[in-house]
Amino acid sequence: MPNIKSASKRVLISRAQNAKNKGEKSAMKTSMKKFEAAVAEGNREAAESAYKVAVKTVDHAATKGLIHKNNAAHKVSKMTVKLNSMA
Repeated sequence: MPNIKSASKRVLISRAQNAKNKGEKSAMKTSMKKFEAAVAEGNREAAESAYKVAVKTVDHAATKGLIHKNNAAHKVSKMTVKLNSMA
């Protein structure tokens, strides 16, 4: 246990950030991977449904401060281009 007050505060903050990264951020990564897999398969219907979920989780991560809003916009734009390029 830390002896200094600021160090003990950092422990609490670190635990909170770790919980966020394990929950919300991993959900975002998983949804993006599912979208990528659907695009790689060439399954348009699965890709569209995965796209909706992925965009929702990326936007949620941006509003919660896990990623920057410009990073979220970049990810969504990249996914949109991939979805639109499917035949």
